[in-house]
Amino acid sequence: MASVIRLETAFHYRLPRSRADPPAESAAGSHQETRMLDTVASFDRIGEENAFAVLARATALAATGRDVVNLGIGQPDFKTPAHIVEAAVKALRDGHHGYTPAVGILPLREAVTADLHARFGVSVSPEEVMIMPGGKPTMFMSILMFGQPGVDILYPDPGFPIYRSMIEFTGARPVPVPIREENGFAFSAEETLGLITPQTRLLIVNSPANPTGGVTPKAEVDKLVAGLAKWPNVAVMSDEIYDHMLYDGETHVCLLTYPEIRDRLILLNGWSKTYAMTGWRLGYAVWPGKLYDNARKLAVNLYSCVNAATQYAGIAALTGPQDATVAMVEEFDRRRKIVVDGLNKLPGVSCATPKGAFYAFPNVSRTGWKAKPLAAALLEETGVALIGGPDFGVCGEGYVRLSYAASTEEIETALGRMGDFLARHPKA
Repeated sequence: MASVIRLETAFHYRLPRSRADPPAESAAGSHQETRMLDTVASFDRIGEENAFAVLARATALAATGRDVVNLGIGQPDFKTPAHIVEAAVKALRDGHHGYTPAVGILPLREAVTADLHARFGVSVSPEEVMIMPGGKPTMFMSILMFGQPGVDILYPDPGFPIYRSMIEFTGARPVPVPIREENGFAFSAEETLGLITPQTRLLIVNSPANPTGGVTPKAEVDKLVAGLAKWPNVAVMSDEIYDHMLYDGETHVCLLTYPEIRDRLILLNGWSKTYAMTGWRLGYAVWPGKLYDNARKLAVNLYSCVNAATQYAGIAALTGPQDATVAMVEEFDRRRKIVVDGLNKLPGVSCATPKGAFYAFPNVSRTGWKAKPLAAALLEETGVALIGGPDFGVCGEGYVRLSYAASTEEIETALGRMGDFLARHPKA
């Protein structure tokens, strides 16, 4: 008889705390913008994704007439395939203008399960699949379900910055799992398992990885899953949004293929990267057991449902021709080789070859520059937008992230400007 695993979530109803009566308003100060509003302390801890700040600065520079090459933002420079766009247009013309179920329309959830079965041989019920407005809501909901003071949540570092931001928002203790260049930017199962304690409630993993492009091999995932048997109350959120973007013969290891953790696994995926649909805000999650209903309730409270026409576009993406995705990944592979070759020719720069996603994470420590000042100086002086490694965690110092989701011409221009800058500004 299978053992019952108890996942302790942070969903507890609390009565509102009592507050002193607010001070009486003075006539002169009743409309002052400087009045202090007593918000919850969580907002003092919440972070941001600095890629959007870099995008804003790059856009502002371009508006002044500067020639800016933006390799900072992580989105494909391809258009959404035409058949997907037409499916959305048809849905609107057919009158799909109203609310949908909070978990998403059944035909789309069925398309997701069919896709997962076709690619990984796993059986997933549509009643486990929830359609989300992008990938971040799954991160937020997962962390919110387990995060509270006294709890540890493990996350990759360097990693997507929203992981840590949301952990800190909940009051949980963020525990970084170092992602090391010497491991090919794959996580180490031994190191990860060594960080788990009785206080750990959630482990976040990401492969292929942002910001490094690292891909964790199956043997390492096997070790992690085997080791998790010792920690049956630790849930796992697997961010697999880049699962189509693999190179050099790498194959994706989907954590759904491990039945021993299915009852505590949250899978995050979506359409943004695979189908060049970042602005459509369409993702999905596979939730186990009670967590599914927790997520549904959060959706009802937060956003009601995902845009109906977008969901019909999602069906077309999964069930229609995949040639545009194949061509896009092939082009990313070509650019990847240009980027790695070019970066390794720059003074003081070395770049491990990424195996997935569309990011390079070059080591710039030998330039003498700290990563964030270097990224800032490159943008202001040369118009090349990159992201400093520390924006992805403390283990990101000494690195910058460069997206090769840009044209070959832009990439070559950026590499040339970076080389000229480093030659002019050596910091031995």
